[in-house]
Amino acid sequence: MSTDLCMADVSYLGDDDSEFFRTVHTRSLNTLNSRYMLPVDRDEVKRSELHHRLLQFVFGGKNYIGPVKQALQFGQQRRILDLGTGGGFWAINMADDFPRAEVIGVDLAPIQPRTVPPNCTFELCDLDQRNIPYPDNHFDFIHARSIHTGIHDYPRFLEEIARVLRPGGLILLVEPSLIPIVDGKPATEYANGTELRDTTVPERLTDLLATNEAFEKVVVQDGNIPVGFWPSDQNLLTVGQLQWMDYELFLPALKPFFLCSGLPEAKAERIISDAQRDLYYPSLPLSAQLHIVYASKCL
Repeated sequence: MSTDLCMADVSYLGDDDSEFFRTVHTRSLNTLNSRYMLPVDRDEVKRSELHHRLLQFVFGGKNYIGPVKQALQFGQQRRILDLGTGGGFWAINMADDFPRAEVIGVDLAPIQPRTVPPNCTFELCDLDQRNIPYPDNHFDFIHARSIHTGIHDYPRFLEEIARVLRPGGLILLVEPSLIPIVDGKPATEYANGTELRDTTVPERLTDLLATNEAFEKVVVQDGNIPVGFWPSDQNLLTVGQLQWMDYELFLPALKPFFLCSGLPEAKAERIISDAQRDLYYPSLPLSAQLHIVYASKCL
């Protein structure tokens, strides 16, 4: 199968990267995929870091769950791929944890640090409209999290992952549930003709992997993540605080998406302010469901 290399060999270290950004309703967005409407600015990098720290608590101080070390023990050249790397925090930590492995993070915009471990690189590609730009059977471990809102055809995305993952290699998918209720209706009903991503992907991760014949040994570890300051357990309290700060940045980040979807500005602002009120003054303890699945590629 041909790999469309798109922009995966672009090096932007020290270069003027302004061509990869555009301003939409006062927020900085990427230029590679005009349909992906979440920002790629400083606040989004901060949110990416908060989400990374949260998952480290969820994973007991690690950056992953599952038999990652076993997947990386074969072969002289170990390769790790982070799809939708965001601020690059996971890829950098994995490069530190596995200094003998080559770690590549792929994203729509160059928002990652310029100074990284020597075995870590970042590359640009629109994973929604292009093939994953690497050869067949190339990686030992592939990680993707919080990426489903940027993927139009998730089953095809999994097929691409299966193609570039070596037999016996490991895939780890982490997707938070994201089906907001707006004015008593799912947010997808406010699309006004705009094509939206499938927000049910997190709940269907297990089925999507199970129906792909390339994968086996599918393991599910879903859980509820507290939102806010209500847990009495200190570890859960920290997780809740991190998730609360994540949402505080996420809610205003939705404004470009709402406005470009056809919502009047007043209504978009009301939706966001109502959600912020629920976040700041919750009448009941809030939580969010996190869907975590890992599996091996069949030998």
